[in-house]
Amino acid sequence: MDDDLQLNVPLLRRRVPNLTAAAKAAGLRAATVSNLCTGKIPVGRAEVRTLAALAGLAGCSLDELILRGSGIRMFETGIKALDLFAPVVRGGTVGFVARPNMGQLVLLAELMLRMRRRGFATVFWDPGADAPGLEHVKAQAEYARSTGNEVYDLIAGLRDERDVVLGVDKSAVLSGELLALRERLKEAGARPITIALVDIKGEAADEDGVYGPLDTLLQFDGDLSRRKLYPAIDPIGSTSTVLEGAHLEAVHLKTQQRARKLLRRYREIRPVASAQGPGGIPAAEEQLYRRGERLEAYLSQPFYVAEPYTSKPGEWLSLYDTLDDVRRILDGEADALDPSDLYFTGRFETGA
Repeated sequence: MDDDLQLNVPLLRRRVPNLTAAAKAAGLRAATVSNLCTGKIPVGRAEVRTLAALAGLAGCSLDELILRGSGIRMFETGIKALDLFAPVVRGGTVGFVARPNMGQLVLLAELMLRMRRRGFATVFWDPGADAPGLEHVKAQAEYARSTGNEVYDLIAGLRDERDVVLGVDKSAVLSGELLALRERLKEAGARPITIALVDIKGEAADEDGVYGPLDTLLQFDGDLSRRKLYPAIDPIGSTSTVLEGAHLEAVHLKTQQRARKLLRRYREIRPVASAQGPGGIPAAEEQLYRRGERLEAYLSQPFYVAEPYTSKPGEWLSLYDTLDDVRRILDGEADALDPSDLYFTGRFETGA
């Protein structure tokens, strides 16, 4: 539980400009205050009198001084495939790995729009390049900035009030600018910054470890893209550190593992079915295959950013609804439905 506590450093520094001198005058050790601000001393291990003294200096309550919920956890995007298979880690780094025309910038634009509507500050670090879909991303982000200094100044002024989602192109990783930005922001502390890394040239799919360590890997799938099953997120290759340890609810983990197992076998059978027709599917595998078809279709989803082109309203599904629907498909409650009934829908009705 202590790992979920974090000091609101920007608030403290804004209200107490000369923090070291003020801390000494209040009878606090300067080294202790410094270590609390940089995270070397976890907030949960600090003495209550120290935290109370800092709150008094800042003229705020302990609730304002101490931010809760900075541990490893997901935030919901309302996008079925992401929330089920590769939850976005709050304050983590998300890597989009895709070839051109697989929809990675559409997904980033959608993520920006959804998070902005939920009260996140959404920022796009414009690489200054010309790529299809880039204007959509900038249109959906609340802010777009061109340089590392501009991004830093903006986020430093925002993140004591709101979580930040920052979209960044691979070029900022390779140039070292993103690392420099991270180091500067680390000193500022406060609320988490969730970074979404994309590759507008579509080269990341052919490179290993191009983004460095990731908390969430979104691997795009060419076959899904060719069949226009968007978002074309690979349910087998995409993953998240939220899935490690005890960070995920048991029902989520169980449902995800069942869905992944089904889709893995479905994908093994699919080439045979495509080549030989339905008669080529072994009788013992037919039910599994049909449920795989339905689950794959269900995981497609209408996006808000695509409404002008598809005339279909965007869909937000809570994690609870997604897990419930997936369980129902796995348990056979959708067996009477044709896969086409599940394409680009939100929740589904069985008619029962």
